[in-house]
Amino acid sequence: QVQLVESGGGLVQAGGSLRLSCAFSGIIFSINSMGWYRQAPGKQRELVADILDDGNTNYADSVKGRFTISRDNAKNTMYLQMNSLKPEDTAVYYCNAVRNLYGASWGQGTQVTVSS
Repeated sequence: QVQLVESGGGLVQAGGSLRLSCAFSGIIFSINSMGWYRQAPGKQRELVADILDDGNTNYADSVKGRFTISRDNAKNTMYLQMNSLKPEDTAVYYCNAVRNLYGASWGQGTQVTVSS
């Protein structure tokens, strides 16, 4: 099992920045990839960014150039630095960890609200 706890969400004005953190624990040696997803009201959960074991990263087109995903294995923490935030970034953001043999684990989510 992998346990994930997000933090860092909040209310910010458009153009502002936030940094989300995801602390992970448990059987972490078998994690193959980690990522951030978000779900806005009435919409499906979507991938924001992910980071693979080899350090490669992927971003949704809507956040490229504004968001940066990173992982600090020494601190067992993953981050999402969000700059130039827009009202359409408003959503609950979820941390995800995938172990290929065992499936995905999810955090409880953290609310990000961007006011115009």
